[in-house]
Amino acid sequence: MEAFDLYILGCGSALPTSLHFPTSQVLNVREKLFMIDCGEGAQLQFRKAKLKFSRLNTIFISHFHGDHFFGLFGLVSSLGLLGRTADLHIYMPLGMEEHMKNAMDAFCFGLPFEIAYHSVDPTKMDVVYEDRTMTVETIPLKHRIPCCGYLFREKPGLRHIVRDMCDAYNVPLSMYGRLKNGEDFVTDDGEVVPNSRLTGPAAPVRSYAYCSDTTYLHENVSQLKGVDLLFHEATFGNDAVKRARETYHTTAAEAATMARDAQVKKLMIGHYSARYTDVRVLLDEAKEVFPNTVLANEGLVYRI
Repeated sequence: MEAFDLYILGCGSALPTSLHFPTSQVLNVREKLFMIDCGEGAQLQFRKAKLKFSRLNTIFISHFHGDHFFGLFGLVSSLGLLGRTADLHIYMPLGMEEHMKNAMDAFCFGLPFEIAYHSVDPTKMDVVYEDRTMTVETIPLKHRIPCCGYLFREKPGLRHIVRDMCDAYNVPLSMYGRLKNGEDFVTDDGEVVPNSRLTGPAAPVRSYAYCSDTTYLHENVSQLKGVDLLFHEATFGNDAVKRARETYHTTAAEAATMARDAQVKKLMIGHYSARYTDVRVLLDEAKEVFPNTVLANEGLVYRI
């Protein structure tokens, strides 16, 4: 099965610590790299993960708090030094395009490539990116400033050829494309061979949902229903519920409640507050609600 792999570059929250880098992730979809948020040090972590800068063409920013985008300028500058010529696409909430352009002009002038800015409405569920194999749609979130998550979902693929059966019925190679699209085969004698005999089911589609800084929003349950992997911020534990409310963040137990109610297959929590030197307490609290929970950590690669 082709790659659909999540790389954790950083999983801390506002204050960088000796334990965690600020938020950044990379999703490898069939060797296309999509970066999700770009906190300080993202390009260093990108190198440590042995990812290829040439395959990074699209960056999604959830919101404009510094721990989610301060690494962008260093990364873009390095791409210029590496001689990049292909366009770089940056998706971000409405209202920030002019500020981003001004900052890029100031700190990354003279780039040998173009930056294409795409503003998204963080209050709506919209498909904002689509290619031959995948769509990306926004997930409305509730934070102190406009903020959205992103849902990456594969498109249904083609059916798989059962070569032994095709050889047995002398199916010509020129027919294989039509078989993958579901057609039956008619032999020279007029026998109709059902497609299900000559092909197997397409690979199941895979999905990944990224929910950045937000309060708990039950209305997101329907959009997240059944995703293979949900990353949900879990900045605080049960000891800091009041602080979570004040800062519009989520506790580990609330993230797990979202995962349970949406019946996702696996939950990954992250965006840890600097107050926690041992984040296993957050994992324990989440697992009490949704047992199939794992911790994000720098260097983690999760195959979806």
